Amino acid sequence: MIQPSFSFAQDIEVKKNLPYEQKLKALLQGKLDFHGENSVYATHSWHAFPAKFPPQLPRLFIRELTKPGEVIFDPMMGSCTTLIEALLLGRKAWGCDIDPLALRLGAAKVRPINVQLANTTGKRILSRAQKTLERNSKILEKELGRRFDDDTRKFVDYWFATRTQLELMALLREIEGLDDSTLVDFFTLIFSAIIITKSGGVSLARDLAHTRPHKVEKKTNSALTEFYKRMQRNLQNYDFHPSSKARIFEADARNLPLADRCVDLIVTSPPYANNAIDYMRAHKFSLVWLGQRVHKLSELRRSYIGADSMAGIQLLPLPKHSGGIVQKLSHVDKRKGLALHRYYSEMKQAISEMYRVLRPGCAAVLVVASSRIKGIDVEAGKCLSEIGKDSGFDLVHMGIRKLDRDKRMMPARWNNNNGNGIESRMHEEFVIGFQKSER
Repeated sequence: MIQPSFSFAQDIEVKKNLPYEQKLKALLQGKLDFHGENSVYATHSWHAFPAKFPPQLPRLFIRELTKPGEVIFDPMMGSCTTLIEALLLGRKAWGCDIDPLALRLGAAKVRPINVQLANTTGKRILSRAQKTLERNSKILEKELGRRFDDDTRKFVDYWFATRTQLELMALLREIEGLDDSTLVDFFTLIFSAIIITKSGGVSLARDLAHTRPHKVEKKTNSALTEFYKRMQRNLQNYDFHPSSKARIFEADARNLPLADRCVDLIVTSPPYANNAIDYMRAHKFSLVWLGQRVHKLSELRRSYIGADSMAGIQLLPLPKHSGGIVQKLSHVDKRKGLALHRYYSEMKQAISEMYRVLRPGCAAVLVVASSRIKGIDVEAGKCLSEIGKDSGFDLVHMGIRKLDRDKRMMPARWNNNNGNGIESRMHEEFVIGFQKSER
């Protein structure tokens, strides 16, 4: 199995006898950039997902702070990076999310597949889909007519060419007819991956993988061709054989359905403040094909941590510095100040839940990036560190990792006119290490 190299982690191994807190601090003070490392092993590269952290990051903390068989948990699992690394290291992998696409992708990425069977089945899907397109396109047109409500139909017609819709329907018809749930998950992931992609996607949207879709008049690629290419790419050099199963469940990080003190380590990357990365804006392009309705997805989006809707939201008291940042933004833009207050209130709820489910003496590692709203740095690293302490955690250290300028860079947002687009982006993120005391 392909494994990344860890020069710093190897240095840490010399210090195996360090007390837990000192080891966590040493890890956080080390080099956390991982630029140039191989990150496409196992199932990590199977589907585009905005703002993923490199797999080497959770791997480092999982390997050095836990033992095989212990529970690693990501309450905002997103692309499932933490869970995959936990499985590769022989730990129990638990993860949850409320994003329906994250749950669908996660189900596929953590389950091993039979490569030969997947390859044979995929070719059969393509062959049957092609025959249906050539001989029974009227059937596909009828199924398309039944699949969407009016609003979702308008969305699909706007973003997908007519020929592409028929191709996608032909593929989906075959995938949904499979008996093997593992293969259904695998091919559903491939289906989604040809829509939400950095380049070569089958929709009329550009910048979809960066959650910035805008329509361009272009000749779209054949969905069948892209499906085959993605399948071959995912199966090529496949080497993922975990010794245990992951536990993935739908749940809100603010209200976890877990017992107290049942988790040995949390490694997670919370959403950005004020929807700086709008996951649903991209995810709905796949989800509408998987049975979700546009208006329901819009309702769900408003419930995400970091959303800007204030309907029914309870704003919690914040500690001094965090409250000051909210007040500073509110003086410039009251609506955005309220949205930031919502974000920090909801993160306070999520961090309190992390504290509750962790065993005493164990750590929660949060990878966060800040953003600028109306020219004001919301200081996410400092504020979430303060909120963590206010929730009962000991703050061990906050490490800094430089972002790869060509990859996980924070997008410029909110009419920031302080310099050009590239230079106004944030170029670093913070790795916050909390520990739950033994008391």
